[in-house]
Amino acid sequence: MTNKSTYLSSAGKAAANAIVTPVILSGGSGSRLWPLSRSHHPKQLLPLVTERTMIQETASRLPVEQGFGKPLVVCNEAHRFMIAEQMRSADISPCAIVLEPCSRNTAFAAAASALILVKHDPDALMLLMPADHAMTRATALAEIVRKAAPAAAEGHMVTFGIQPDAPETGYGYIRIGRQVEDQPGSLFEVGAFVEKPSKELATGYLADGRYLWNSGMFLFSAKAFLDELERFAPDVLTAAEKSVDAGRDDLDFFRLDQTAMEASPNISIDYAVMEHTDRARVVPVDLGWTDVGGF
Repeated sequence: MTNKSTYLSSAGKAAANAIVTPVILSGGSGSRLWPLSRSHHPKQLLPLVTERTMIQETASRLPVEQGFGKPLVVCNEAHRFMIAEQMRSADISPCAIVLEPCSRNTAFAAAASALILVKHDPDALMLLMPADHAMTRATALAEIVRKAAPAAAEGHMVTFGIQPDAPETGYGYIRIGRQVEDQPGSLFEVGAFVEKPSKELATGYLADGRYLWNSGMFLFSAKAFLDELERFAPDVLTAAEKSVDAGRDDLDFFRLDQTAMEASPNISIDYAVMEHTDRARVVPVDLGWTDVGGF
């Protein structure tokens, strides 16, 4: 592993126009939107908003033709053939489809993805994107990510906060802090990550004006993320390293090692890193976003 001081001393050397690789998290179990969504056919594999499925929409938001990397998809191994076929039918060629033999939440998925990416590009930037979110103004996302990429290349952990339009109790929130003046775009320090609130608290957040919905999208250097994971959740990093090292190619897929993966704590990226790091930054965005959590 590269230690933190080594990374920080070289972070400024990363190219400002480094390619951003979309990392699509498709580990959903189909427990929401039942009976339409089921364990073997979760909502991200369904055309719920447009004629394309949700994962097809997600994989199309940062196209290679606009300078982004081919997407890396992390998915439940049971969904591998459906996802491969959906990518093919949408004319999308992932750089990898990584198979999870068990579920260990987003911190592990992000760690495994970062380890895979840095093998090919030490300065890789990655954008974590849940596969089952909808955006009515998704065309704005590419420009937003491009503006935030220099901050990520310098070692910041950038998240994207959704401007709330209702006192929603089903989402986590981010309280924005001081605006960062020396970075392009509306980049703010993160004041705090806040759990899903009561209706009374959510109403207060909406009136306050400093609170954003937590979109679950994160942009950072793969190296920087691995450094912070080593600081705050080393057990996740160790399990991911062993799982990737013992993983194997399987047809058009890369299968993570199950024994090593099962040793990882079951923890989200928010709990593992983002709530602890002093590198967290947030960009307020208006994308017409929803996580399509219910009918």
